[in-house]
Amino acid sequence: MENPSFQSAEASKSGLIEESFNTRYSSWVREALDELPDNFTITDPCLSGHPIVFASRGFLKMTGYSKEEVIGKNGRVFQGPETNRRSVMEIREAIREERPVQINLLNYRKNGSPFWILFHMTPVFGKEDGSVVHFVAVQVPISGERWRSRRSGSSLAEDWPDQRETVFGPCRKEVCSGSLLDQDRSLPLDWDCRASESDIPCEARESEKLRAVAAINTILSVLTHYSELTGKLVCGKRCCLPRPAVLSSSLIISLGRIKQSFVLTNPCVPDMPIVYASDAFLILTGYDRHEVLGRNCRFLSGVDTDSSILYQIKESIRHDRSCTVRILNYRKDKSAFWNLLHISPVRNASGKIAYFVGVQVEDGCKNGDKQGLSPDMRQLGVVAAVKVAVRSSSMNIGMATAQ
Repeated sequence: MENPSFQSAEASKSGLIEESFNTRYSSWVREALDELPDNFTITDPCLSGHPIVFASRGFLKMTGYSKEEVIGKNGRVFQGPETNRRSVMEIREAIREERPVQINLLNYRKNGSPFWILFHMTPVFGKEDGSVVHFVAVQVPISGERWRSRRSGSSLAEDWPDQRETVFGPCRKEVCSGSLLDQDRSLPLDWDCRASESDIPCEARESEKLRAVAAINTILSVLTHYSELTGKLVCGKRCCLPRPAVLSSSLIISLGRIKQSFVLTNPCVPDMPIVYASDAFLILTGYDRHEVLGRNCRFLSGVDTDSSILYQIKESIRHDRSCTVRILNYRKDKSAFWNLLHISPVRNASGKIAYFVGVQVEDGCKNGDKQGLSPDMRQLGVVAAVKVAVRSSSMNIGMATAQ
């Protein structure tokens, strides 16, 4: 029997994925996307793990996976031992820089068989604030693919006709189980790095490149149309500069790897709004992400919250120092809980305070830390991870600006 807390977490994750689409587009968008003949996925960088939130019928047919096996997974589940790591890094750089990329890529079907695709990915921007809300990735199969391993001088399919499923199948199953999803690497450590360099890459034809561009434009048109019906417009190009409260995709993805409950607030914006909320925070409080972002943290307070504790927090922030308090907070359903709250300033690479992080640990919660760490150690660990993510992100932005 599965752990109830695991089932609850999975249900919450599924709800966040549904929210990813439902709050941005009208309910008819999925049906419209399903009618498109192209092979594509849509991912959400704002969700932990940058998961797939939509997969087209053509994509599922091409890879052999079911929708349930794909939704909620990171796109690296389709990579394998012969996938070129440099190509993967190019995709990651494009995500970090929030720009389109088109590249030849070797992927793997569910049964372990490899196939070449032209991978074309582009960001989808929110029109009101310039933030990246989704990435659309079109995969066009490269026809007449021919690739050989220099180690053997013959094709992989010819060398291993009976062993292909034995070799690659378990890798597919392991990845689909989610055991690798929390690791920041695209390939297991024991795979041979030289394999990706020993294969002759398959080049896409000009017609296939044009097909990928046409598919991207069609998908963006559908998303734009159905976002107009909700008033939360999206566009294929950034229509305005990101607001100060908008985080970069790379920072959001880095923060999404932190599994504890925390929020990030921006002291440079009036009323110090929340600019990031972890999945664990949403589960703890019962709020949806769109109900949290842009609000001051005091919305968690209620009639019995001690005002002297609120004053202590305010003074700590005013003097740019950390503090730890025990405060009575309230969930969305109005139920109260004691929150062991730790607040700390977070500086960017230049040493300036860019954010404050607030880490929440529910006092008396039975589902405590599996590693046996005390609440204060868990909080300090989150703070350290957030500081590394923010500094790395600000350094990358500075380097990109200098170039």
